[in-house]
Amino acid sequence: MEHDRDLGRWDAEEDAASLARAEADIVAGRVYSHAIVAEWMETWGKPGRTSFREWLAQRGG
Repeated sequence: MEHDRDLGRWDAEEDAASLARAEADIVAGRVYSHAIVAEWMETWGKPGRTSFREWLAQRGG
């Protein structure tokens, strides 16, 4: 397996953009409670695991 040479490389502009997106999500109300995310994380490593969005849609949310 080949190693990614950029793994762990920090990019200040990318970091700032990521934080700006996160802050915009918070302001827009696009957040989920710790309890919901923890419940989804319990599915990790189990058969039929889906992405968070798929899992949330299956739960009607």
